[in-house]
Amino acid sequence: MRLRSLLLAFVLVGGFVLVTSRSHWHFGGLMGPVRDASKIWTGPDTAHTAGLSTDEVNNIDIYKAARHATVNITSTVYRRGWFMEIVPSKDIGSGFIVKEDGWILTNSHVLQGGAKIQVTLPNHDVYEAKVLERDPRNDLGLIKIEPKKKLPVLRLGDSDGLQVGQKVLAIGNPFGLDGTLTTGVVSSLGRPIRDERNQELEGMIQTDAAINPGNSGGPLLDSQGNVIGINTAIYGPSGNIGIGFAMPINRAKTLLDGYKAGKNFKRPRLGVSVVFVAGDLAEALDLPAQGGLLIQEISRGSSAETAGLRGPRQVVVIGATEIGVGGDLIMAIDGRACDRQDALSRSIGQKHPGDPLDLVIYRGGKQIKVTVKLGEDTEDSI
Repeated sequence: MRLRSLLLAFVLVGGFVLVTSRSHWHFGGLMGPVRDASKIWTGPDTAHTAGLSTDEVNNIDIYKAARHATVNITSTVYRRGWFMEIVPSKDIGSGFIVKEDGWILTNSHVLQGGAKIQVTLPNHDVYEAKVLERDPRNDLGLIKIEPKKKLPVLRLGDSDGLQVGQKVLAIGNPFGLDGTLTTGVVSSLGRPIRDERNQELEGMIQTDAAINPGNSGGPLLDSQGNVIGINTAIYGPSGNIGIGFAMPINRAKTLLDGYKAGKNFKRPRLGVSVVFVAGDLAEALDLPAQGGLLIQEISRGSSAETAGLRGPRQVVVIGATEIGVGGDLIMAIDGRACDRQDALSRSIGQKHPGDPLDLVIYRGGKQIKVTVKLGEDTEDSI
C-alpha cells in the first residue's frame, strides 16, 4: 500500500513537471517551441540582411549613391485668373546634379515658361535656379544653383551601348513624392514619340520602370549607377502603365560640352528624312541585305542637298506601307553601320553645326563615300 502511494506521487509530480516545462520540449519535429504566448505570429527575433539577393543589394547601393544627387524642381508660372488677377501656377519635375558647383540637368519642358525656378535638394535646402541652356528639340535643359558647399554628382554613361533587356533604375519625384526609386529594363531602343507640342522626339529609350508625372528630368541609371537617360515622357496622360520614355544621355553631353566651351547651343542639321530597311525588304528593293537608312526626303537648301545626296524617284507600296525608292541608302555614319532607325539622329546628336559627317551610301549598285558639312537646325527644319 505504501509502495503504491509512492508510485502515484511520482506520476503526479512528473506530469506536473512535464506540463509546466513543455516549452523546452520538441516532440519528433511536430511541435516547435512556444516563445511567447502573447504573440499571434512567429518569425525571426531579428531581421537579417544576409537574405538579400545580389540584385536587391545592387538596387540599394545605387539608390544610396544616386539619391543625394537627384533634386526636386518647381517651376512657377504666373497666369491670369477668371477675374484677370495674377495667379501663380506650379509645375513639379526632377533633375540631377552633374557638376559639384550646382549644374543640374533636366527636361526643357520642366522649365518651360517658368518665371521662377526653385530647386530642393534631398536635405531640404532650397535654392533659386537660373537657366543656362535649353534645347527644346531634344527636350533638354541645364540650370544652375549657387550651393553653400560642393554637391554630390552623378556619372554620365554611354547611351549608345544600351541593349534591350538590360536593367535600369529611375529616381525622381512622381506626384511630388521625392526620392522615389523604380526599377525595370530597357524595353526598346530608338523609339520616336510626339511631345505635348506635337514635336517628334527621336531615338528615345523605352522602359517599363515606372515613370509618372513629376519624374520628368530625373535620371535613368544602369546597374553601375551611371546615367544613361533622362526620364522624359509616359504613354498616356494619366500615369504609368509600364511604358515610359527617356532621352539618351549622349544627347545631353553635346549640350554640356557646348556650354562649357562658351558656345551658344545650336542643334546640327543634315536635312533628310529616312526609313530603316534591311533583310528581305531591302533585297526586294534591290538593295544590300544588310540594309541601312533609305532617304525619303531632302530639304531644299540643306547640307544634304549641297552634298549631292539623292532622294526617291518614285513611291512603291510594300504591304500597307508607302516607301520612296530610288534614292540613296545610307549604310554607315562615321564608320558605324546603320543598324536601326535612330542611327542618324544618334550620330548627329553628338555634333555641332559645321562639323563633318562621313557617310557611306549605296547608289547605283556601288558604295560611295560622302562627307557632309552639317548645317544649323531651325524650328521648321526636318
